[in-house]
Amino acid sequence: MKTAIILFNLGGPSDLDAVRPFLFNLFNDPAIIDLPRPVRWLLARLVSGRRAPVAREIYSKIGGGSPLLANTKLQAAALEQALGPDFKCFIVMRYWHPRAAEQARAVRAWRPDRTILLPLYPQFSSTTTASSVREWRAMSARAGLDVPETMLCCYPTEPGFVAATVQRVREGLGDLPSSPSPRLLFSAHGLPQKIVDAGDPYQYQVEQSVAAVVAGLRRPDLDHVVCYQSRVGPLKWLQPSTEAEIRRAGTDRVPVIVVPIAFVSEHSETLVELDIEYRELAHECGVPAYVRVPTVDALPPFIDGLAGQVRRVSSAQATICSGVGDRFCPAGSRLCAFATRN
Repeated sequence: MKTAIILFNLGGPSDLDAVRPFLFNLFNDPAIIDLPRPVRWLLARLVSGRRAPVAREIYSKIGGGSPLLANTKLQAAALEQALGPDFKCFIVMRYWHPRAAEQARAVRAWRPDRTILLPLYPQFSSTTTASSVREWRAMSARAGLDVPETMLCCYPTEPGFVAATVQRVREGLGDLPSSPSPRLLFSAHGLPQKIVDAGDPYQYQVEQSVAAVVAGLRRPDLDHVVCYQSRVGPLKWLQPSTEAEIRRAGTDRVPVIVVPIAFVSEHSETLVELDIEYRELAHECGVPAYVRVPTVDALPPFIDGLAGQVRRVSSAQATICSGVGDRFCPAGSRLCAFATRN
């Protein structure tokens, strides 16, 4: 049975000329700015124009474009190898190419017997997974792609993902002296507090991921905290911020190991924000040592874990929420239980 795996990711500009249209696509998403379409379109034009110069400067620091697509291709190739010839991955980026419309046509041309939707977001959010799936379903219907579909909604405590993250943290611990004991900063992309208050399970699932990794480390002596990066705009966002925790570590004079817990591949928010901007902040604040561990990328435990979840979804007749129990996502049907299409 031929199975098309739809790998969802955020996307990033391919070059500096793509920065502004990428930002426009981002801010024109109703999951990001919940306003009527004409108002949202105008605001997206305004915000993307204002933020483009800063964003271009950011991407110029990592070669003039995002490495996310190249990194996702490596993950797709590794997943195909783990699953075998009956499975083919199609990468669908939300805000830049390859986007849902073009990939839906490619999937239809491949003529699969079924599709499996697989977000490269371990933790579910209405702003990431739900937004990607919503666009995919609209575009696949437009393309006339009509085959059975199932979905892995989320996998915040999937053993392979946890094991790969534990491996990265242990490698990071090896880069620091044994004394004083470091503080682990598990940094996730931020989210406006009002989205979580409305029932989005993202924060809860990030905390579950962190708890699973900490348990896997078997180091009860390690101090750790969950924090959030990449805040934009005037709204109240999830707290504490990664920046604030770095400043606190400077005050406490403890080394830090920064762990990107919600990103599975390298991109601007790891390579620039964590590696350059926050490293400079740590130096300014007197943090004794600053180590940022890499994302899980295509580490074998992570890829093998995804492959196992794909096989599990292949035998299911409904959306699967990986984790503890049958109803891992506390938001339940409103945000998480996308109907299976047959």
